[in-house]
Amino acid sequence: MEGLEKLEQVQRNIHLLHSVGVSDANPDAERFLADFTSFLMQDCGELDVSLKCQLITKHMSKVVDLLISDATQPSKKGCSQIKNLHSDDKTNPDPVQSLHSDVYVIGIDAMIRSNSTLEDFCRSYFVFHKMDANQPHSIFKNLPMLSFTESYIYQLDDLNEKLLQLPTGEVSSSTEGFEDDEPSPCANSVQVFEKNPFRPLFRVLERYGLLTERIKEELRYGEEYWHLERKLCCALARNKEISIEDVTRAIHLKSFDYRVLNLLLYQLRGEKVNELHMEFLSVSELLVEVSDDLFDYEGDVAENSFNILRMFVKCYGASAAPIMLAQFISEVEEKYDLLFKALDQELSVKYRERCEEATREGGKTCGPSLGTWHIPPVIEDEAEYRRRAVSSKARSMADLSF
Repeated sequence: MEGLEKLEQVQRNIHLLHSVGVSDANPDAERFLADFTSFLMQDCGELDVSLKCQLITKHMSKVVDLLISDATQPSKKGCSQIKNLHSDDKTNPDPVQSLHSDVYVIGIDAMIRSNSTLEDFCRSYFVFHKMDANQPHSIFKNLPMLSFTESYIYQLDDLNEKLLQLPTGEVSSSTEGFEDDEPSPCANSVQVFEKNPFRPLFRVLERYGLLTERIKEELRYGEEYWHLERKLCCALARNKEISIEDVTRAIHLKSFDYRVLNLLLYQLRGEKVNELHMEFLSVSELLVEVSDDLFDYEGDVAENSFNILRMFVKCYGASAAPIMLAQFISEVEEKYDLLFKALDQELSVKYRERCEEATREGGKTCGPSLGTWHIPPVIEDEAEYRRRAVSSKARSMADLSF
């Protein structure tokens, strides 16, 4: 009877987690999350759920280090999947990957996350290649390489995001401060970005005659963006100064994956790169990134993610940041309008229609296609905002459980 009651509690917790958007395709992961929720609900003296979460956030990295240091624990699998991406074939212990030098492991989560980008790329960029995104043949003919490349990028991006979620003292651009004989998960993660993480992707593209110096360059820009993101977000979390040059450089590099996909599609089609189209799309991508940042501002503050408004507030102050950002947007829009007029008329009409469609689908009311922008109220004290956000989520979880 007791076992049945425990099982019913697990199912209630899973249903509760699903109701707030917390789920996982792995049944073991769902059970873990349900058990962890039950653990948080247990009475522990004067500690409420909010204080328990604060304690977990404060000490989790040290607890993880303690568990990882035990060779009998299976926890090291968390980094092994990413490490497979850049391991040398001679030292790779993965029996599947060792069957062939060009077999690389891409996680299903990365493939799922990359799917929305691939869909948007096909619907927005195919028109520049005189291709119809509504024709299955056009998509599936090029999908394997496009999907593999974007999934590979997303897998690395996911690792970079995990670095940003670690306690601020551990987010670093180097492995300095970690023991050589027993590196922490953070050290392992940083090493991925220090050992040419795109080398396996280079090999695959090169084998199929698709790798160009320009694709290499864009992928290295991706590495630079991730480095800047960690540097800037770590500085904000530590309340340290940042430079506007780093901020503008980062926002310009942020859409590197779209440029990689576009260059790859030129290679797949055996066509010469259209420089006007590439330049126009890079400016359009910049406006979209700014629009996305404004739309996701509060969430990016809570997650300590790169966001141009966050960075402008730090550089210029709360009162001047919206003005300076509006000026930045205006300058980019001027360049966008100039390049847009240089496009073929039929192409410009189709692209504008697609931009308006994408804006409506995203539920946004600001951006280049609608001609209006809304800068949300700035958050001056980010640490307090994050504290209140964590506390609010904890209370919501507690309320839903009773």
